[in-house]
Amino acid sequence: MITRTNPNCQTESIIAMENSDWRKILSASTLSLKDLLGKLEIPIELANAYNPDSFGLEQSSFPIRVPEPFITRMRKGDINDPLLLQVLPLAKELEYTPGYTKDPLQEAQFNSAPGLIHKYHGRALLIITKACAIHCRYCFRRHFPYQDNQPNREEWNQALSYLRQNPLINEVIYSGGDPLAANDKHLSWLTDQIAEIPHIHRLRIHTRLPVVLPQRVDENLLRWLANWQGQKVMVIHCNHPNELDERVKKAINELKNIGVTLLNQTVLLKGINDDASILVDLSEKLFNFGVLPYYLHVMDTVESAAHFSIPDSKAQRLIGKVSAHLPGYLVPKLVREKANEKSKTLLSPIL
Repeated sequence: MITRTNPNCQTESIIAMENSDWRKILSASTLSLKDLLGKLEIPIELANAYNPDSFGLEQSSFPIRVPEPFITRMRKGDINDPLLLQVLPLAKELEYTPGYTKDPLQEAQFNSAPGLIHKYHGRALLIITKACAIHCRYCFRRHFPYQDNQPNREEWNQALSYLRQNPLINEVIYSGGDPLAANDKHLSWLTDQIAEIPHIHRLRIHTRLPVVLPQRVDENLLRWLANWQGQKVMVIHCNHPNELDERVKKAINELKNIGVTLLNQTVLLKGINDDASILVDLSEKLFNFGVLPYYLHVMDTVESAAHFSIPDSKAQRLIGKVSAHLPGYLVPKLVREKANEKSKTLLSPIL
């Protein structure tokens, strides 16, 4: 028998979560499969097809991790919910697929200093932390050698020296993991150091936290980010319109109020958002929230995630349908990232 949640208790839980420190929510984000499905009132028997016992989830280097605010947006009782499917481990992750590797973008060769990847002209990427608020099962860095990229203060100074010595770099990108999973004291220190480098004019942050854990956008974050006098860009990561609620909208508004340009990137995922109507709804909702659709990524060929992939030709037909329903500024660029290329590869719509 499934026990139904008392609506009053659920409302009280949401209010308590709203008032909770983001770090407390984050610390409670690692779950067992039983706990996750229990929160969604899904019988554990429905998950038998996923062979969780053979997966060693609790001992895995990539366990289930999903914050409560994101869980509350999932449909109760639906094991095929598109948000749940992004974080639900499948036995398919254990299958070998030719061409899918641990480092599909060959980032290791561009790891110029601890915590720094310099791959593209004019911009450098900093691996701020290995931590994430959510473990997306399709993550292209799920096998990244974070053990070699957890700089201490002295090693961060090596990365900063690299930036100072390369005057053609005018933009720094915070990445991870998720950079906003790091504490504000460290982020403030690092941002202040970069602000003193005269040829760096733009700070870009790639993050999923404003979507999955919008409580992260608090006074401390807004304070150090507002202090950055150059251009501020934040690329959030949202894959489905159901991920966007009023609390996310509030976080986005707070970022816009301090001059942050908001863009979104989406990963095209089989069985989750590989539908033109879903992508159209996502673009419309993002723009209503003040976020401009930026990239629609064909999934990277990362080991353990082949079951999310769709053929490029299908992706091109999908974006063709999206293009027929939206003005051009709401159509994200369909791209594939390839190792050793100087930029992302644009895939043209098939109309």
